[in-house]
Amino acid sequence: MATTPSLVLASSSPWRRELLARLGLPFECASPDIDEIPQRDEAAPALVERLARRKAQALAHQFPEHLIIGSDQVATLDGAILGKPGTHDRACEQLALCSGRIVTFHTGLALHSPADGTTDSLVETFRVHFRNLSDDTIDRYLRLEQPYGCAGSFRMEGLGIALFTRLEGRDPNTLIGLPLIALIDILQRHGVTVPAETSS
Repeated sequence: MATTPSLVLASSSPWRRELLARLGLPFECASPDIDEIPQRDEAAPALVERLARRKAQALAHQFPEHLIIGSDQVATLDGAILGKPGTHDRACEQLALCSGRIVTFHTGLALHSPADGTTDSLVETFRVHFRNLSDDTIDRYLRLEQPYGCAGSFRMEGLGIALFTRLEGRDPNTLIGLPLIALIDILQRHGVTVPAETSS
């Protein structure tokens, strides 16, 4: 009787780990070591799909019998990529730019099977409509959450929701970094049942 392959999440993100845990499937986490620098003239969707695939494939030798999940995300404003701010001042500038505008998040998702060498991948898009944000609102929010390592300078899983008027997309988990609806579709194509089957 064939056994279902074990899962590996190619990420050190606690938020992605928490999202994957919602599916109730056993999995391991490992951090891939890859170059994440965009290629020349590389569009955001192509970038995140390439990096998601690279992350998943980078762990193939370490986990040859597993299914490996990779994900990557960028935020864009008018087509330009918004990087992780890193500092309070840069986050203030980034949120001021986003105020009253629509920011598009592109999230790449990949599932690599070392056993047969195949990689399924896709890109999910999610749009965030920002409120008109005063300098005081921006400063208070940033000092509370300090999302300086987050693309877009906010944490959707926290108080970031207070910055928006509307969200557009099929899966809000995409905004946190792991599109679970799409992942379930891919897992089922690889014989992984969600919810998991239980032995009687």
